[in-house]
Amino acid sequence: MCGIIGYIGKQKASPILINGLLRLEYRGYDSAGISTIEPEGLVVMKDKGRVKNLYNLKGIKDLKGTIGIAHTRWATHGKPSKENAHPHQDNSKMFSVVHNGIIENYNELRILLENNGYKFYSETDTEVIPNLIHYYFSKDTIEENNKTKFLRAVRNACLDLQGSFAIEVISSLFPENMIVVRKDSPLVIGTSDDEKYISSDIPAILSYTRNFYFLNDLEFAILTSNSVEFYDTNLNKITKSVQNIEWNASAAEKDGFDDFMLKEIYEQPTAIRETIGSRISTDYSCDIEGLNFDKNYLNTINMIYIVACGTAMHVGLSAKYAFENLCKIPTQVDIASEFRYRNPIINEKTLCIFISQSGETADTIAALKLAKKHGAKTIAITNVIGSSITREADYSLYTHAGPEIAVASTKAYTSQLILINILIIYFAQILGSCNDSLLLDLKKEILELPKKLEETLKCDTQVKSFAQKIYQEKDIFFLGRGIDVATAQEGSLKLKEISYIHSESYPAGELKHGPIALIENGITVISILTDSKLVEKTISNIQEVITRGAKTFVVTSQKMNYNMFDEVVKIPETNTFLSPILSIVPLQLLSYYISKGKGLDVDKPRNLAKSVTVE
Repeated sequence: MCGIIGYIGKQKASPILINGLLRLEYRGYDSAGISTIEPEGLVVMKDKGRVKNLYNLKGIKDLKGTIGIAHTRWATHGKPSKENAHPHQDNSKMFSVVHNGIIENYNELRILLENNGYKFYSETDTEVIPNLIHYYFSKDTIEENNKTKFLRAVRNACLDLQGSFAIEVISSLFPENMIVVRKDSPLVIGTSDDEKYISSDIPAILSYTRNFYFLNDLEFAILTSNSVEFYDTNLNKITKSVQNIEWNASAAEKDGFDDFMLKEIYEQPTAIRETIGSRISTDYSCDIEGLNFDKNYLNTINMIYIVACGTAMHVGLSAKYAFENLCKIPTQVDIASEFRYRNPIINEKTLCIFISQSGETADTIAALKLAKKHGAKTIAITNVIGSSITREADYSLYTHAGPEIAVASTKAYTSQLILINILIIYFAQILGSCNDSLLLDLKKEILELPKKLEETLKCDTQVKSFAQKIYQEKDIFFLGRGIDVATAQEGSLKLKEISYIHSESYPAGELKHGPIALIENGITVISILTDSKLVEKTISNIQEVITRGAKTFVVTSQKMNYNMFDEVVKIPETNTFLSPILSIVPLQLLSYYISKGKGLDVDKPRNLAKSVTVE
């Protein structure tokens, strides 16, 4: 969950590295540092806290090196401190390393190295890496002292590492080279004629290049300013092709908005349009390029698992209703970190769908590998071309939401919702499992959703006003029935993530089975009502909290007596299966304005990072 940047070229590296780190702070912001190769050798500068602190370090403006690596940290091993900040060096100061991931066997490696005379100056797992590289480099009896020996030492060190890692290595002995490698952690290489850019994420270097190489696990790249060579673990050369990424570089800028989160909330109509794309055309045909499922195969499926974490898991909870109603296939939704350890019943008649915004979520990828091992077909839904999950899954579907920078997901969530609903319609079409007129209505409604999202966003002022009344509260509750339960859970998560207010979400009918004991005078209860069949029952549940003195905030597409509630946000009506795409928007805005009212950093909430690449 850390961010790493590397540069090798003709320009001063330090400004490019720091600029890249600023764009990667959503991956971690406990500490930051850079290392460059200067005429006098390797230089390391780092500090606790945000990336901007690097500007105050003595001598950082004097760095002239044109090759360097950098890191912004989300702490795992060792508290946030200057000593634990990356880059880390070996005892001889020959090698500098930045690392994203977790080395699970670092204790054993540390003991091995200490027994060979190495000393350690941090609490991190990362510090074993440069020392292990030095250990193998110094033990190498082959006389040549060139980049091959450098590569061999890095390879040997990496073969000893257990866990996940994306690593950049530079050495004072080889001032023209950088070596990078990845295993279960993201790393991309951006390329132009005489410059190379390395990063955890594409957006951080998108302003420099649109051409990228993607590494598979335990593939090594040795770089110069004008070349990249790729090797497997046996150090056999391999060939890779460049992929062009079409994301707009301005998507990684705020464009006049105060925060990325607000910008991304307002980008949802565009993101939805891009995700729909040609999958549903104006003649209402539905097709998903790249899927070759036929009716015979779909009829063999006896279980669908939707596996994800956090916000992506709430997408699955919403989709479960549509899968079971439209496709008539039993569907379970699992948290990825639990799915792996409960021995799920998986076989060749199981279809597993894995959802990850970044495509690098460690628990989700591990669950995917488990499903494949047991013979299930696998589909990945993600926003990032070339991400790890797409290389593991049998089929990959892209949301085309564009870069999402804020840690709290908004447009990626609604884009995932629209894409999985298109997939459900596609399956139902092939299976003939529901009425054609219902499918036609759903397709029409999907094409109307971008406009309806624009209409929904007009609630901004109303939501902001209500947020100003409740931003100092300590506890807030979310209620819903049916598909609205998933929206209540996502709304509650958004509030927790960026406002640090304790919130709980419950199916409205469960209130009287315990949670209503927590309702007291003045507490806020937020309810979602979009299913016409459940409105009356949900209103009865809301009446129970009103009777006990609760303030009520209601998001609805239904006609009712609004006067009984303190605040009602009316959203456009759409098919119930699609309603979470609209009903979440007022809750996103509410969380945003509550966080702003508290004076918090909306885009970078404490203890959280955008891509959870460790288990």
